[in-house]
Amino acid sequence: MPGLNPEVAVHKLAIKPDAVPVKQAPRRMRLEIEQQVIAETKKLIEAGFIREEKYPTWLANIFPVRKKSGKIQVCIDFRNLNKACPKDDFPLPISELMVDIASSHSIFSFMDGSSGYNQIKMDPEDEKFTAFRTTIGVFCYKVMPFGLKNAGATYQRAMTVIFDEMIHEQVECYVDDLVVKSKVREDHLRDLRIVFERLRKFYLKMNPLKCAFGVIAGKFLGFIVHYRGIEIDPSMIKAIVDLKPPKCLTQLRSFQGKLTFLRRFISNLSGRCHPFSVLVKKDARFHWDESCQEAFKSIKCYLMNPPVLDAPIPGRPLILCTTALDESPGALLAQENEEGKENSLYYLSRRLIPAELKYPAIEK
Repeated sequence: MPGLNPEVAVHKLAIKPDAVPVKQAPRRMRLEIEQQVIAETKKLIEAGFIREEKYPTWLANIFPVRKKSGKIQVCIDFRNLNKACPKDDFPLPISELMVDIASSHSIFSFMDGSSGYNQIKMDPEDEKFTAFRTTIGVFCYKVMPFGLKNAGATYQRAMTVIFDEMIHEQVECYVDDLVVKSKVREDHLRDLRIVFERLRKFYLKMNPLKCAFGVIAGKFLGFIVHYRGIEIDPSMIKAIVDLKPPKCLTQLRSFQGKLTFLRRFISNLSGRCHPFSVLVKKDARFHWDESCQEAFKSIKCYLMNPPVLDAPIPGRPLILCTTALDESPGALLAQENEEGKENSLYYLSRRLIPAELKYPAIEK
């Protein structure tokens, strides 16, 4: 894997001048995990991703993460280094907009970068700052590792340079997730050929184990996109349905975060979550009562049969259906298709503040 040309993208840390270097205290790990970490480190050495570093000023620890396959992934604790780096404000694409654009196509090909971040080289002057400690020595990265601040922005910048005019036409890309889409099935081979030529030109590699070519539906950014529209990924629904009632505020916020990701699919989400509002108030005692349990169950029941949403058709008028409930106003964004049938596009809702609860229905 030769990696991208530094003229296309290179990762710079731009550490703040007044930052004080941090050497993290050594950590212990079990012998069997240590052996797996050593094996993974040797793989990185053989791949040319890391090199030995002597007398480092910044030094981080390894924390092993077990994958779903059972293998150990070597992750580096770059928290101290990340605090010393300014934020790269290169904008990431709006995921919901990309899902809308990608859906309603006849055929797709989904691809994922092979060790995506590692295909971008580190700035040679910044390599030494990524030093980390192992039992067989101290090493630093020659390529951009996972866990570094702004790594996603650097990768997205590279993808923007590589695909340029193809974005929103034949291609949608969000960091290392890539989808090639075609309105007409017969055009898909031509579109794929153009994309592959661009990949070869810039030496960008894809992981064949995570690719699917010539399919009518697939997972993109957590949703299922296909010709009929957009659906929630069944694995995400299962994760929510299998949840047990929250026992603390942290678990409740985690549950609400999952619902927020799916907010466009849930009608009157704010109203459904209203019983939880008392629990998230400052200094409130966490007491999971009957009303909270009923709301929790109703949301799960709703997600057992979620709606299929359509992507907006450019040039057609949008229809806004509104409702004023006691504690939350809601809305549905819809649009008529070629057959004159109304298709749902997006559900909206918000909770009213105490003063707004007194408003008449027309003001709500």
